[in-house]
Amino acid sequence: MNAMNAGKTSAAVPGRLRTVLQNRALQMLVIVILVWIVAGLSSRGFASFGHLRYLLELAAVIGLVAAGQTLVVIAGGIDLSVGAIVTVSAISLPLLSGAGDATGLVGLLATLAVATAIGLVNGVGVSALRVHPMIMTLAMATFLQGALILVAGGTAVSAHNPVVEWLGSGRLGGIPAGILLWLVVSGATLALLHATPLGARIFALGANPLATLLSGVSVPGTTMLIYAVSGFTAGLAGIVVLGMNGQGYVGIGDPYLLASIAAVVLGGTSVLGGRGSYAGTIPGAILLVTVTALITVVNASPGWRNILFGGLILGLLLLSGRERARR
Repeated sequence: MNAMNAGKTSAAVPGRLRTVLQNRALQMLVIVILVWIVAGLSSRGFASFGHLRYLLELAAVIGLVAAGQTLVVIAGGIDLSVGAIVTVSAISLPLLSGAGDATGLVGLLATLAVATAIGLVNGVGVSALRVHPMIMTLAMATFLQGALILVAGGTAVSAHNPVVEWLGSGRLGGIPAGILLWLVVSGATLALLHATPLGARIFALGANPLATLLSGVSVPGTTMLIYAVSGFTAGLAGIVVLGMNGQGYVGIGDPYLLASIAAVVLGGTSVLGGRGSYAGTIPGAILLVTVTALITVVNASPGWRNILFGGLILGLLLLSGRERARR
C-alpha cells in the first residue's frame, strides 16, 4: 500500500511541474528575465537598476490600460477607445483643475469620472443597443478624437496639479509612484478576477454568454460595469502619462491602444473570451516596453516598432483561434 501511494505521489509531481511550466504568466516572466539578461550583456547600461526601473515606469502605463482591457477581452469583447480615453484624461485634467483646487484632487476625481462615464457609454452601446464591441468602441474613439481636436486644437495643455506631478515623478521608498499605483491596480484586478463572484461572471460571460444569461446573471449590468472599469483604468493611465510628460496633447494616448491589446494577448488571454488572467498581462506589458527599448538601442525607426507589434498581435490572434478550434 505504501509503495502504491509513493508511486501515485511521484507520478503527481511531474504532472504538477508540467502544469507550472505551462503557466503563461510564468513563461512570460521567464522570457522577460532572459531578455533582460541578454540585453544587459550585449548593451552596456541596459541592465542597470535605473534603466530597468525606468522600463517598469513605462510598463506601468501600459499595464494600467491593459488592466481594464484584460477584463473586457476575457468577457468576450474589446475596447478600441482606451487610447482616446488616455488622451481625454491627459487633456481634461488641466482644464478641470480650478485655481481653488489646491490639492488637485477635485480635478483628478472629475477626470476619472469622465473616463469612467465614457467607458459606461461603451458598455451601454454594447449591452443595450447590441452594437458589436469593436464597432462601438471604435466609433467612440473617433468621436473623442474629433472632440479633442475641437477643444484643444494643436496646442499642448500643461498640468499644474500636485497629485498628478507626484504620480509622474514622485517616489515612495525609492519606488516611483506610477509603479506603486500599478501594483495597487494589479492586486485589485487579480482579486476581482479570481476571488469575487464578479470575476466568475466575467469568465462565464466570455465562455458562453447565453448560458450565463440563462443562469440568472445580469449580462447587461456586468457588461456595462466591465467597460466602465476599462474607462477608469485608461483614465488612470492618462493621468500618469500627464504627470510623466508635464503636458497633454492630442494623440498622446494613441500608442497605448495597440500596446494594451498586445500585452493582453501576450499574457495568454484568449481574444475569443472566457480564458486568461491579468497575471500574464503584467509581464506582457514589461516585455513590450523592453522590446521597444531594444529597438531604440539599435536605432530602428518607429515604423519597425509598429510592424513588430502588428505582426506579433496578428500571429497570436491566429494561434489563439486555432487553440479554441481544438478545444
